[in-house]
Amino acid sequence: MLKKVFLAVLAIVGSASIANAQEVFQKGTTAINAGVGIGSYYSGLSIPPLSVSLDYGIVDNLINGNNGSISIGGFAGYTGGSQTYGTYKSSFSYIALGGRGAFHYQFAPKLDTYAGLMVSYDIASVSSNLDYAGASVATSGINWTLFLGGRYFFTEKIGAFAELGYGFYNLNLGVTFKL
Repeated sequence: MLKKVFLAVLAIVGSASIANAQEVFQKGTTAINAGVGIGSYYSGLSIPPLSVSLDYGIVDNLINGNNGSISIGGFAGYTGGSQTYGTYKSSFSYIALGGRGAFHYQFAPKLDTYAGLMVSYDIASVSSNLDYAGASVATSGINWTLFLGGRYFFTEKIGAFAELGYGFYNLNLGVTFKL
């Protein structure tokens, strides 16, 4: 449902776009996002899903000679929590470290929309005092995720972003900075 709403907003913004607008994200552009996840898949979070990502433009002007670019970059995310029920206590943490690539297309001035793929190494751990003996479990593995996002720049260097995707939240919101 949330993806459909986001796509509808992108379509409306796209219909109001100005033709042949200067690209917001192009070859050589570096953008850093710092975000907080909303709508987590986990309950009992003490620390909301936090993330930092970086995108670096490597190719531009792919469509009509003035729009469409490709970026590569990285992602780091963390969330954790704990729960207590009487004498039972448990805690968990989830870390994702990955590389990502995205295709960027500008529908309107100051708006960078993009879709991409991330491959990550995810580390999850859980510990509890189950049966008063204590238990601890950790697992890790390679994961891949599709994502869809948009950045709106209030100034030439500072903006806000929203992304759908990744494995431990539904929506990621935050600030973005162009270097």
